[in-house]
Amino acid sequence: MLKLFYAPGTCSLASHIALEEAGADYEARRVDFSTAEQTKPDYLAVNPKGRVPALLTGRGVVTETPAILTYIAETHPAANLAPRGDAFAFAQLQSFMNYLCSTVHVAHAHGRRGARWADDPAAHEAMKAKVASNMTACFELIENRMFEGPFVMGEAYSIADPYLFTIAGWLEADGVDPALFPKVLDHRNRMTARPAVARVLAAVKL
Repeated sequence: MLKLFYAPGTCSLASHIALEEAGADYEARRVDFSTAEQTKPDYLAVNPKGRVPALLTGRGVVTETPAILTYIAETHPAANLAPRGDAFAFAQLQSFMNYLCSTVHVAHAHGRRGARWADDPAAHEAMKAKVASNMTACFELIENRMFEGPFVMGEAYSIADPYLFTIAGWLEADGVDPALFPKVLDHRNRMTARPAVARVLAAVKL
């Protein structure tokens, strides 16, 4: 059985949804950020990075959302969560997910994790002030150039969809009106209606 280590409000939601969509045999283990459990020895033994998600498999631990999502797709081929056998389409999928990971998530994190990049409190405030404009620029690119529709990669649902859904869910808190991005907002609304997504959202609120 797989074990997913997650925390509400984080990018681990994408992996959680993908496991549910894949019909995987898994256990979800909540990491309590309110007590800084992610910094304690027991969790650091699982993921020395002290972050979520982490996926415990029969061969060891996989970390980083794009890697976990790819692992889920590869180990559950019947779920058709990635374009298997099409190298270009698979590379495009990876390109989208890595943009979310390396650029969009980082733009969001500057509003909450400024201490990762600077010690000066004034620098933290300057980073926060840029979050809305940076996230807007990221989602303008997604909306106008990267999103195929009706799903991220076109007609076929893939592991990129729960990832986009997760990060698009942060827009309001980042001071961005999601109505600026009608295709992304429509995607978010349709994702919420998916049974697997509804099950996971209910579970993480417990």
